[in-house]
Amino acid sequence: INDEQKRLLLKKNIKNLTDPKLLNGSIYVLMSVKSLQVLLAAAVCTKAGKAIVSRQFVEMTRTRVEGLLAAFPKLMNTGKQHTFVETESVRYVYQPLEKLYMVLITTKNSNILEDLETLRLFSRVIPEYCRVLEESEISEHCFDIIFAFDEIVALGYRENVNLAQIRTFTEMDSHEEKVFRAVRETQEREAKAEMKRKAKELQRARQDAERAGKKSPGFGGFGSSGMSSSISATIITDTIEPEKPKVAPAPVRPSGSSKALKLGVKGKEVDNFVDKLKSEGENIIASGAGRKASEASKVLQPPVNMESVHLRVEEKISLTCGRDGGLQNMEVLGMITLKVTDEKNGRISILINNNDKKGAQLQTHPHVDKKLFTTESLIGLKNQEKSFPLNTDLGVLKWRLQSTDESLIPLTINCWPSESGSGCDVNIEYELQDEGLELNDVVITIPLPSGVGAPVVGDLDGQYNHDSRKNILEWSLPVIDEKNKSGSLEFSMDGKPNDFFPIHVSFVSKRNFCDIQVAKVTYVEGGSPVKFSSETSFVVDKYEIL
Repeated sequence: INDEQKRLLLKKNIKNLTDPKLLNGSIYVLMSVKSLQVLLAAAVCTKAGKAIVSRQFVEMTRTRVEGLLAAFPKLMNTGKQHTFVETESVRYVYQPLEKLYMVLITTKNSNILEDLETLRLFSRVIPEYCRVLEESEISEHCFDIIFAFDEIVALGYRENVNLAQIRTFTEMDSHEEKVFRAVRETQEREAKAEMKRKAKELQRARQDAERAGKKSPGFGGFGSSGMSSSISATIITDTIEPEKPKVAPAPVRPSGSSKALKLGVKGKEVDNFVDKLKSEGENIIASGAGRKASEASKVLQPPVNMESVHLRVEEKISLTCGRDGGLQNMEVLGMITLKVTDEKNGRISILINNNDKKGAQLQTHPHVDKKLFTTESLIGLKNQEKSFPLNTDLGVLKWRLQSTDESLIPLTINCWPSESGSGCDVNIEYELQDEGLELNDVVITIPLPSGVGAPVVGDLDGQYNHDSRKNILEWSLPVIDEKNKSGSLEFSMDGKPNDFFPIHVSFVSKRNFCDIQVAKVTYVEGGSPVKFSSETSFVVDKYEIL
């Protein structure tokens, strides 16, 4: 009989197995039922029997669980070395955790060897979430512990899982959240850098005005006494902006309707942060470096203020390299998507600028005139009397580039782990091969061996973050472009060279890889231009060094 039939036998509480239909297998059935492990509850409690965290796997009231745990310390005999005690109805299998106990409450007919093995797994799970085994730490991470308990036992029966699988199942990794946080942090850094730069310019302007014998503009009754440059920047900004437009090449976004690009729900949170900076007296100018993070985040959401003809150019890259060099596989998939929201703009033609030199294979939609595209690079319907469908995202052109040519790798990653007497010294370098690209929010993720502590980081370009729970080192770089095309990271820790692979890379870009762009949109009749909006994104589907 299978496990489901075993459980059914328990539920029905079969006492009489003399039925001829069951007689042949009665001995086996009895043995199988006897060996079933039924786990009633798993709990972490104090030595006095106070429950800190308890997970019941069968129907039990809170009063019964608390009563069983309260009775547990009274049943233990300190003179013996057993790790279990029994009552008339249940068995306690336990393991001390410093000042606490990890306790499993099982039925008396459960397999004690399986119970002890399950107990060891429960005891190994708790240090994964708690740095110290104290009541306050257990309470703080109680939900994480309960979720892990649920991966070990289901409906009173042990699941066939190990610690690594439990860690994987309980993690809820969100790439979107990582990208959003990286964009937000980049915006904060760039906004602060822009404010410092502008404060220096304003300070220089004030000094130049004083040398020329004129009264410094915008100071009013404060005079020129010892005020900090940050206060000076706050007071002067609004008054000298009309006189020095070069200081502020782009105006602050007005509160009314605007054609500026917005980012939906995530963007509103970033805008709230910028508004908070403004309320504290800091002037935020959306120019220069301050725009880089927002431009990168356009990849995630389309602009709210779209024209009636909107074109989206999207590319995804999937790349696998060997650790010793050599491109195993690279595939870039691209598509141009058209959305028309006004019926009068339905009969249009789209001119494509194809500057690709890498060898991408292009393919048009079946309803698109292929001959017209081949001869004139125009995308139009075969039947020019018809219009493009309204309010529908229609993929009009797609392309595919597949290659093993190493010269086409957009960003090369070289990792050199070398064993030393004290562990392993790791040197990682990146280099942007395609200088026409600008990669934003680059995150290079290096796996680390578990249980050996944190890495000792030496030379570093950018920032790093060590996640001890996931055993990874994240190397973050806000922007990689032709001005910042290479960099390195050095660290050392215990381990073997194989422990630091595979390396994963993620990034977003507002420039596409194959250089295929929309040049203009015209009406079929007359050829007059049509106002349109467009957006470009180049993102990572998979980018790993094995």
